[in-house]
Amino acid sequence: MTLFDMTGQVALITGSSRGIGRAIAEAMAAQGAKVVISSRKADACDAVAAEINARHGTGTAIAVPANISDKAQLENLVSETRAAFGPVTALVCNAASNPHYGPSLDISDEAFRKILDNNILSNHWLVQLCAPDMIAAKAGSVTIISSIGGLKGSPILGAYCISKAADMQMARNYAQELGQHNIRVNCIAPGLIRTDMARALWDNPDTLKRSTAAACLGRIGEPHEIAGAAVFLASPAGAYTTGQTIVCDGGATISGGA
Repeated sequence: MTLFDMTGQVALITGSSRGIGRAIAEAMAAQGAKVVISSRKADACDAVAAEINARHGTGTAIAVPANISDKAQLENLVSETRAAFGPVTALVCNAASNPHYGPSLDISDEAFRKILDNNILSNHWLVQLCAPDMIAAKAGSVTIISSIGGLKGSPILGAYCISKAADMQMARNYAQELGQHNIRVNCIAPGLIRTDMARALWDNPDTLKRSTAAACLGRIGEPHEIAGAAVFLASPAGAYTTGQTIVCDGGATISGGA
């Protein structure tokens, strides 16, 4: 076994048909894990699972579509994972939403509730669903994909930033609650990454220049650059890390960048 070996692990990654979630699923499969691809669209999930199976062998990945706002669908997601591969050993809560881009004074109640439900409550549900098997096994990891938005204020992403700060606190709370069972709970806080969700911050060259100007590395991040941190936290390399938020942002937060 090497530090980053995930052989024998069952990794459930939400929002894994594209972007950061897909990169994490591909990286974990490359390290020997069985991976579950999940997002709302079945065809997108099927396509990613097929590519991973073609690359790493049939039976490496399955696709189980689920809407994170629906608890019954998440219950089915965990149940289908268990039936195919066994209990989840590495949960990655990556799926999130941000239906409002603008001042908090203008956000509707519906949009605010959607952000809190999808970015906080769904993660809580998934931990509740996966923790009992991890407790029985006396092993497991939970990784929540947060954001550097949870570390600072924002005039245009206020509710989203609130939800991401809450994810960091959720990780700290669950790390204390589950640590006695050898279960680790952490967050990753990406900076600006080239994903569809963040398109408004990078699609326009002028916006991209402003968004990355103050970051130490002076560039946008790519989804695969977050995957390594996720593998670390779920593998033996991260066995003594819990309750933490690992910032992967090209140096933006330390220099005042976006």
